[in-house]
Amino acid sequence: MGLYLKKKLDNEAIIGVWQITESEEELLQLASTPTDEMEEISFIRSESQRKQRLAVRALLNTLFDEKVYLGHHENGKPYLENDPTNISITHTEKYVAVILHEDQDCGIDIESLDRDFSAVEKKALSEDEIDDLEDEKRNEQLAIYWCAKEAVFKLLSRYSVDFAEQIEIERFRPRGEGELEATFIDKNEDEEEFELEYMTFDRHVLVWVVGD
Repeated sequence: MGLYLKKKLDNEAIIGVWQITESEEELLQLASTPTDEMEEISFIRSESQRKQRLAVRALLNTLFDEKVYLGHHENGKPYLENDPTNISITHTEKYVAVILHEDQDCGIDIESLDRDFSAVEKKALSEDEIDDLEDEKRNEQLAIYWCAKEAVFKLLSRYSVDFAEQIEIERFRPRGEGELEATFIDKNEDEEEFELEYMTFDRHVLVWVVGD
């Protein structure tokens, strides 16, 4: 299908989502991937993961007028080698998504609701967050919690963050789309607040955040 969604936010960020329906050969044609990136992709054993990387490249080609070159810092955070635009990337087997902002750090995460998120409760949620879970939409709620904390983590780009203790998500009720409030507490107990947005589509959850 290709480009599934392109959305410009009020804060000037741009979100792009690509639905992976193409074969690997078709994605190779659409991606026109730079040689060094293609060399990295060629070492990936999983066809699904190769397709995800190629779909990211195809999406970037759609969102930028000029060719951009994708690199990664030592901690894995992506950046554009020839463009100052800030970028965050996420992918599942079926979709890849990016968020772009000219000036601010940003984070984005997507997950399939067909995945079992029960493990998230123990490793990433605080006691208060666990108390707020509802049985009716428990898996969806856990998915949104996880995506929200991942998005904040990607924005901050810090090592050794304890999701349960350092990233707090205010109580919410899952809907088709909505807003979330998050607080990050650093090692010195200084706090930083973030406003996030999320949407659900095709059995997937997408959450994004832009810094101040």
